[in-house]
Amino acid sequence: MAFLAKKIVRSEYENMVVAGCSSGFGKNLAETLLSEGEQVVVTARNPETIQHFDDKYPQTALCVRLDVTKKDTIDSAVKEAIEKFGKIDVLINNAGYCLRGAVEECTEEEIYAEFNTNFFGAVRMIQAVLPHMRKAGSGAIINYSSIAALDTSAGSAFYGAAKCALEGLSCGLRKEIEPLGIKVLVVEPSPFKTDFFDRSIDINPNRISAYDNTANKRKVKISDLSKVDMKWCDMGRACKLITDIIQRPDAPHHILLGSMAVGIGEKFVKDRAEEIQKWKEASESLDA
Repeated sequence: MAFLAKKIVRSEYENMVVAGCSSGFGKNLAETLLSEGEQVVVTARNPETIQHFDDKYPQTALCVRLDVTKKDTIDSAVKEAIEKFGKIDVLINNAGYCLRGAVEECTEEEIYAEFNTNFFGAVRMIQAVLPHMRKAGSGAIINYSSIAALDTSAGSAFYGAAKCALEGLSCGLRKEIEPLGIKVLVVEPSPFKTDFFDRSIDINPNRISAYDNTANKRKVKISDLSKVDMKWCDMGRACKLITDIIQRPDAPHHILLGSMAVGIGEKFVKDRAEEIQKWKEASESLDA
């Protein structure tokens, strides 16, 4: 924890837009940023859920309605942010939810809705802020992914797929905008003790018995997290790490949050490396 104790001077990034602040990580991140004196555009589909930020931080918080699936609300929020703060230094794409159900069970409408929020919502936000960041010649985009992009559980295939798409987008985007002075950071968190496991879980109602021992086991919402035996990640320290690390000149492209995420990341790299080596000769034999 020595790194977190070291104060990083904020000379570049002062104005931040956080998408998805009504609860969970986004809410805590907005509070962390505002308590440190940052200017923050706090967003939610229902502005009443974030009004307390405006009351507590009237000079530095701008609370606006924003639905990442509706472009008009995004354009309006960005316009208000520029009018109040003059620029946008950092975009934090945090909005999202998890569709639970076997691949065979889920409908096309459910799948599109999952991608519309978790992937296309981030795309809309990025496209809305990039003209302003390009004009300034600086900025940072932080995309919240998931350890599901590294190891997707049965029953969460479309959530994992949306997060994989977000990571692929981030990789290509980074190569386009880093030469323009704009950073891209992908966050892959361990579980946090928030209402995500209740409020942000959408369960497919179909039930094919063949998946009772796999996908169907995950068709649950959890409201009482005290009964869950899991190594939770500390919310406050995670928020502090992200707000500090993006300021560093050597900021990483990806950051894993918590030991569970680190373990999954290490296993992903190890398993992939072993598989590449096992099939290397067969792969290379295809060279013309």
